[in-house]
Parts: sequence; structure tokens; C-alpha cells
Amino acid sequence: MSAINQMSDLNQLLTEEHVKHQLSVPQLVEKILARHEGNLTDKGAIQATTGAYTGRSPKDKFIVKDHQSEGKVDWGSVNQPIDEETFITLYHKVLRYLKAREELYVFKGFAGADNSYRLPIQVINEFAWHNLFSRQMFIPATKEETLNHEAEFTVISAPTFKAIPNVDGTNSEAFIMISFKHRIVLIGGTEYAGEIKKSIFSVMNYILPQKNVLPMHCSANIGLEGDVALFFGLSGTGKTTLSADADRRLIGDDEHAWSNYGVFNIEGGCYAKCINLSKEKEPQIFEAIHFGAVLENVILNEHTKTPDYNDTSLTENTRAAYPLDHIKNTVQPSVAGHPNTIIFLTADATGVLPPISKLTKEQAMYHFLSGYTSKLAGTERGITSPQATFSACFGSPFLPLPPATYAEMLGEKIDQFNAEVFLVNTGWTGGAFGKGQRMNLSHTRSMVHAALEGELKSTETYKDPVFGLSIPTQCPGVPDEVLIPRKTWDDPDAYDEQAKQLAEKFHNNFLKFKHAPPEIKQAGPVYGRR
Repeated sequence: MSAINQMSDLNQLLTEEHVKHQLSVPQLVEKILARHEGNLTDKGAIQATTGAYTGRSPKDKFIVKDHQSEGKVDWGSVNQPIDEETFITLYHKVLRYLKAREELYVFKGFAGADNSYRLPIQVINEFAWHNLFSRQMFIPATKEETLNHEAEFTVISAPTFKAIPNVDGTNSEAFIMISFKHRIVLIGGTEYAGEIKKSIFSVMNYILPQKNVLPMHCSANIGLEGDVALFFGLSGTGKTTLSADADRRLIGDDEHAWSNYGVFNIEGGCYAKCINLSKEKEPQIFEAIHFGAVLENVILNEHTKTPDYNDTSLTENTRAAYPLDHIKNTVQPSVAGHPNTIIFLTADATGVLPPISKLTKEQAMYHFLSGYTSKLAGTERGITSPQATFSACFGSPFLPLPPATYAEMLGEKIDQFNAEVFLVNTGWTGGAFGKGQRMNLSHTRSMVHAALEGELKSTETYKDPVFGLSIPTQCPGVPDEVLIPRKTWDDPDAYDEQAKQLAEKFHNNFLKFKHAPPEIKQAGPVYGRR
């Protein structure tokens, strides 16, 4: 008997009359409108708001520390421990609370498009719009699969249940708790739907490496010749935008895994940032937002119900959730071969990293472990302007295991399958945030296209004196002066100073990787190297 079945209160809750199982998209839309949880846009999508929590709440995320997790999890500020007794007590309080709700909604499906590694999951939602979100983000079970579906992990989401910190052992009214022993994710106090998605990603980051499969915070697509590309990066760096390419088929936009057979999507949908979204700049994402899609914290015109993607009055972290089949050229099922090209995306708010550079294997490992970017406004609660950050493996908030676990697996696969690796800066140029401007999206697309098509293989390169990166001096569709960051600044001395400061930050951050091989340590910025 599984750990979930031993928790009989959950099984009893699922048989209650007010619990609605596996509702269709139209049924859920009707529930959402009838319960006044959201609004219908002019294109038929659902628009909902998330209250005080418009981004993830990392300080409220916990992992239950027990005999199963104690020796495996990389405990610290990212993976905060909570004891099993505290978790179980809160778990039962949440179940009693949900039992008294008017209706609950249950989704049954899977995480993982490869049948050999997929995880059967169920999501129990207090809100119908959260259930629609879950249906669109994960892989729904077919009618036949539903009959024999046994969830190996359950997400319980009770956004209106507010924790009492000094009673419930939390840091605030919100909490996201994962128990690997009981195979439960418990969410409360926050209406931000992204917590549901990312909690299952965290679960997969724990489970898959134990099966010799590398989970990755990246998007992926495939070219006409079958060439596969991965795009690593934190929220706001352009994974969704750059992987949605009319000339390539989309495998997925955010979460993948790399097995001995190739890559596969962990999800069944996309969760795109839609701040300043336009049909001209991002046509595939724009056209995907119709009936069945969910808009999160996007403001609607009161009369026409047209989304105003430029309105940031609630948050800059406005989002659109939609299933993969809302994109025309996708891979179904979402599986493909081994990657030919790997792109690390960073949104550098200092404006000193080059827009594109080719990495050696050692540099690839250094930058993967570093995971440098700038947290953009709204992606986490309290972030209102870009902040420089280092997030190991470009996904530290979702990694229960030590970063070296994932980095070593990636290095082995780069070697085994001879993948090329590029670092692409989608952040600022011509100056730091506030003085410079954001990278031109069309230029970035041209650079990515050139990398994927092999057009940069024979291009002359310039070695950056501070970061040691090999920068192409020419790229089709991109002005030459854009490629060398120092040339884009009005004040070269100011650039030099900013570059040295960022190099020092790289070095200071990498000190925590004491056991990294010397050749990887030496692959970082040249300036100030210890």
C-alpha cells in the first residue's frame, strides 16, 4: 500500500459529493464564470487575478525532512526543512478546511511525455480556474487512462486557507510543502497558480536523477532536419519567446528531461510571460491565447474585454497558460532526440555580457553552475526591478538535490553527444538597467538562428578580455557594433568598471563550489581570477 493510500482522509475527501473529477475545459469555464472566479476575454480565454501573491513565494517553500529525504536533499535557504509532524498536522487541517468548501476540482494526468518516465499525478483545487490551469499545464489522462490512473503524487491547493505562522510552523500565511515520503504537495495561502506548476517540477528534479535522467529548466524545439535545441534560463530570460519559432517545431517551453534516448517535455502546456505581448513580435504566443487559455493578472478593457498586455498595474509578471496544441507547429508527443545545440539565456541587467558567445565545455560547466541572470520584476514576490542573481543550473529554486548532481550529468551528456553551447544575453545593452536598453528581440532571434544553423562555426571571434568569452564579430541580420558590448556604451570606462564588478560577483559566487575541478574554476571571468 502506498504512502498516499495510508492517508485515508484524502481518499475519503475524494469520494465526497462536492468533489468534481476530471471536468472538461468547457465545464471548467462554466464553473469559473458561475463562481465569479474570472472573466471571459474577447477571444474566449479566462482572465483571473491572484491577489497579493503575483509571483512565487520562495521563502514559504519547505521540504519535509524525514528518513527518506534527510540524506538526499540539499538543505538550506532554498530547500527549507520542516518536520514531518508539523506537515501532517497542517495537512489534516487543510483537508478539513477543503471538506467544508462548496466545491472542489480534481485533475488526473501526468508529468513527463515519455511513457517510460512519466509520473502519474492528481491535482486537487479549491478554485476551478486553478484546475483549468492544471489541466492546461500538465498532460491530461485520456478517458481510458483515467480508469486505471493511480496518482503517485498529489498536489493539494487551498489558496484561501491562511496559515498561522506561530501555530503551523510556517513563515507567513502562505506555504508550499513537499513530502517525498507521503508523495504530497501542500499549497495554501497563495492564489498564484505558478506554485502548482513549479512544485511538480521540483518533484521531478528529485525523482528523475535517481533514474539517471537529467531534469532541466529549459525550453526545447526541433528543426526541419531533426536537430534539437535547448534553451536554459530563469523566468523572464526568453525561453518561451525564443523557442516559439515559426521555422521550428516546439517540444516545450519550460521543463524538460534528457534520458539515454533523448529529450522529453515534462509538461503538456506553456506558461508564457505576456508583458508587452504583441502579435507582431510574438505571433505564436499571441495567437495561442484563446478559448481554454488562462490569463493571469492581465488587465482587460472594461467594455471590449480585450487584454491590455502593456498594463502592469497588478504586476509585471503577467502570464498566459495554454496547452501545447494551441501552438500550430509542435511535436506530439513531446519527445525528440539528443540536443545538437544548447543555449544558456541570461538577462544581464548590468549591460556588459555579450549578446552571444560560444562556450567551451569548461565554460559551459562554469556558467551552468553559476546560472547568472537578473531576477526580473514580478517573477518573485517583492521583486520590483532587476536584481543580479546566481541560480545554479538556471533553476536553483526547483532543485532539491545538490547542484553538482545536475551539472555532472549535463557535462557527461555534452561530451557524449557533442552538443555546442552558447551564452545569449537577452538583457541590457548600451548601459545598465535604467541607462541602456533591452536587447532588440529581432537581433536576438537572428543570433539564435545563426547558432542553430551552424552559421557561426567559421566566423571570426573576439575574445573578451574580462570574461574570456569568444564573441562572433559578425552575425547575419545583426549590426556588427551590437556584438561587442563595450562598443555599445557611450562611456567605455564606465563599461570597464561595470564589467570588473560583475566578474568579481562571478568569482565570489563560485567560491561555494569548492569541489569543482580546476579546469572548470579557471573557465570563469579572467579579471580578478583568484
